Formats: sequence, structure tokens, C-alpha cells
Amino acid sequence: MTRKLFGTDGIRGLANREPMTAATCLKVAMAAGKYFTRGDHRHRVLIGKDTRLSNYMLEASLQAGFVSMGMDVMLVGPMPTPAVAMLTRSLRADIGVMISASHNPFEDNGIKLFGPDGFKLSDEVEAEIERMIDNDPAKHVAQSAQLGRAIRLEGARGRYVESAKYTFPRNQSLDGLKIVVDCAHGAAYNVAPEVLYELGATVETLGVDPNGTNINDQVGATAPAAMQQRVVEVGADLGISLDGDADRVVISDEKGTLLDGDQLMALIARYWKGQDMLRGGGLVATIMSNLGLERFLQDEGLGLARTKVGDRYVLEHMKANGFNVGGEQSGHIILTDYATTGDGLVAALQVLAVLVREGRRMSEVGNVFQPYPQILKNVRFNGGQPLDAAPVKAAIADGEKELGNDGRVVIRKSGTEPVIRVMAEGQDERLVGSVVDNIIGAIERAGA
Repeated sequence: MTRKLFGTDGIRGLANREPMTAATCLKVAMAAGKYFTRGDHRHRVLIGKDTRLSNYMLEASLQAGFVSMGMDVMLVGPMPTPAVAMLTRSLRADIGVMISASHNPFEDNGIKLFGPDGFKLSDEVEAEIERMIDNDPAKHVAQSAQLGRAIRLEGARGRYVESAKYTFPRNQSLDGLKIVVDCAHGAAYNVAPEVLYELGATVETLGVDPNGTNINDQVGATAPAAMQQRVVEVGADLGISLDGDADRVVISDEKGTLLDGDQLMALIARYWKGQDMLRGGGLVATIMSNLGLERFLQDEGLGLARTKVGDRYVLEHMKANGFNVGGEQSGHIILTDYATTGDGLVAALQVLAVLVREGRRMSEVGNVFQPYPQILKNVRFNGGQPLDAAPVKAAIADGEKELGNDGRVVIRKSGTEPVIRVMAEGQDERLVGSVVDNIIGAIERAGA
């Protein structure tokens, strides 16, 4: 069944416009509640959120929907997405809900659903929930005496803080390290600095003053320049930038040089291999990860399995094939030994563990491989199927031939707008740029 509401990472859109309205969120909660009501135990749902203004509206609507289905609701307030996933499983909730549009601006919002195992829902389950929404879930509301209750859950923050600290080696500490942490005015604005401080670091904070409208605004993993500048200004050993819901991370070394998800995954994979912790014989990434990462892993005797774009697809491949490290170039890093979804803070702690163990500077540890020049451009089209046009196919084939074994061409059609993403990489940056421009020209002529 084709999904209409759910995309690659839950439901997302402009707040107070469909599908991110109070009315639709009420129906989503009713349908999800109905789907996960199994057995005769008292059913529970855990709801977390980031710091967007619209969360007051959406949280209340979701709460009403679940309570109407006879489910008890535990509200944990602003909390990272991975914390919601962890708490859902730890507290034996039947559903976990995170209200967040991740790295998007405050005007957007979204809903991510987790099953009782703490993992995001499969495409099949999401499609079934959509079917139930279409069939009017209000027909299944609870009797008056069976309505649920809602509470504010005390101690949720402390549970996640301790869980994150547990992932850091017990025989190590962050004593002597000065760390800049940028929380994007988002969900981790209190827990991330607390974890780093309690592990011994001197912490400089950025993006920890949310006001409902400043989430991801010139801060965070998608805008790390402020963090990089602060690292240099205060003489920090490194900087950490999380996004709005803290499921992705990028890191700066002491010189202000940025390390993306590919570099961080390479660093963790090599370290875990040396500690006999790495499973699956390598790691899982998407088609967008740099070819330099793949070549580096080959030299280390490790493999790189690629999936389509989306951390959920990375995780599905990891679970199916026994990997415990995977992620995306953007900084979604999934370490299944510790979490059921991407956790930017936990990934950063694994990088810090390497830094402490080796006793070197971040600039010496972090630049694990030399990335290939990679160029990504978007081209809009006016409808139709320009990728099926013979001239476009020929341009793509010519580009692949020109780059040969030392390069790649990746063409992706956006699922949300009339845009085609054209990416190429190779050893010769000028050639890579020429290949991208030729393909874009062919698409523009075919889609005009």
C-alpha cells in the first residue's frame, strides 16, 4: 500500500497546515493507538518533543487522541529523538512519539513514531496506520470509563543522561578537555551539556536558549559555522554540533575544520575494529557517502554496504545483515550497540573515547581519509519523466564512462518536490563539475 502521509522519516510539513494540523494529528494518534492496542494490559504511550512553538498545539492534539483510545500518556517535554526511542523501550510503552521536524526551520514540524521495541515503524506498519486513518479511527474510541490518563513524567531527563554516559568507557573521562557544544536551540539544549560536564569536560555552550522560533537558526549541525568559530575563539579542543532533535552530529577539530558523518563513521569503525567490537565486516551508509570512505574501508579490510537515502533504510540493512555501525554523510550515525536510532550525542561520545584513548589532538585523529571531490546540484523540472528521455540517459552514461572506476554518478528524484538531485564524485574536481553540468543541461532540456 502506498503511503500518503508518511515520508522517509515520519510525517512532516508546515505547522498548522495539512498534514501538520491539530485535526490530522488527532487522527494519527487515534489510528496508531488502535493499531498498538493489543492484549488486556493498560496501554501506554510516551510523547517527547523539540522546542518549536507549534509543539504546544500538536502535543495536546496527540495526547487527546491517545487518551480517547484508552491509552495512558507520559509526557516528557523537550527530549532528543533517541531519548524518546530509548525511553519507549525502557518504560515498556506501547508507542513512542517524537514531535519534531529535525533540522528544518521552526515553521515546519513532524511526527516520528516508534514501536515498543524502540525502533521506527516499518513502511508496512505506517501504511496500515494510514489505512486506519482513512477508515475513521473515531469509530473505535474507548468507553467513558476506559479513557486514558496523562502525566508529566518526572525523571525522564535523568534516565537519558545516565544512559548516554553509560556508552562512554568507564575507565576514561573527559577531564582536561574543553568542548564547545551547539544544541541548535533544540531538544538537547539541557541534556547534552549536562552529559559532557558530568563526564569531566569544561563545556562551552551554544544554541541553548530556545524561544520557540530560533531552533536551527544559524546554529546546529546544518549551520555549524558559529560552532567552528567559537572553537577557535575560546581555544577549545573540539566542537560538537547537534541538530534540532539531536539525532545527527558534526564535529569540528581544534582548528575549526569540520568533520562530517563519513569521517566520524570511519573513525568509529576503525576504532571498534581494533577493540573487536565491530560487527558485519564494515559499515552501512547511503548512496551519498563519499567514495573516499569506501576506498578507506577497503584498505582497512572492511566493506561498505550502501542503501538509498534515509537513516531508516540504513538501519533496516544493519538489522537484516548484522552490522552495528551505520549512518549518513549528514551526521545521522546509528550505533546499535547503544541505540535504536541515530543519536548525535552518543556518536560524539564514541569519537571522544578515541580522542582520550589515543591522547592526540582532534585534527590528528579526525581526518581519517581524503574525501574525493563531490559535487551535488539540484535541477527543477516542469513535470513528466525527464530521466526516461534518451538524451538524459546518454548524458548519464557518458558521465559514468568519463569518471570510470575512480568516480560515481548518483541521480535522485525528490519525493516531495519537482527536483532531481545530480551528484558526481571523482579524483578530478574539474571533470566532476563538467559531468554534473552536462547531466543537468540534458535534464533541463528534457523537462522544459
